[in-house]
Amino acid sequence: MWSCRDAEPKTAVTTITTNRPRSWSNTAMNTRHLLVGFAALAIIVSSGVYADEIYKWTDKDGNVHYEDRPSGEPTEERLQFSYNRTNRDAVTQRVQAHRESTTARKDARAEAKDGKLSAAEERAAAKEKQARCQNYRSKMEGMLSSRRLYREDKNGERVYLDDVQKAEARQKAEDLIKENCSD
Repeated sequence: MWSCRDAEPKTAVTTITTNRPRSWSNTAMNTRHLLVGFAALAIIVSSGVYADEIYKWTDKDGNVHYEDRPSGEPTEERLQFSYNRTNRDAVTQRVQAHRESTTARKDARAEAKDGKLSAAEERAAAKEKQARCQNYRSKMEGMLSSRRLYREDKNGERVYLDDVQKAEARQKAEDLIKENCSD
């Protein structure tokens, strides 16, 4: 049902509202709940029912049939069923053994992955060490070929090294080369 209400005559605003029964929006939901309820009830009722006797017979075309009542066919035979209750302790032990084996496999995979990561990390460290070696060697080569060595102070200005400072810088470079270069 539609209704229109006009606001004051000075404004041109019109409000439109809809009035529909609340049950229209919930009909599909109610039907779904009803069907789920019936399905649950059917499962509960049928769970306690089972056939004590099962009959197997074969028709003229060779199709095998199973029924809970005798059919009177000459090929009919009554099947015997027996069941034992499940041993809960045995099931619990199997489940626990499965969990333990799964956990052991996951742990082994994690250790293997850690081993692979450490090998990758070792390769990266070796490459980094080799790069440092090359850097220190090029600096040493520059020190040996240069007549004047300098360092930069806080202001970015060059401060030239005297002979003692040059010898210390070269010794430090040689130590770094020995530490980072394997050959």
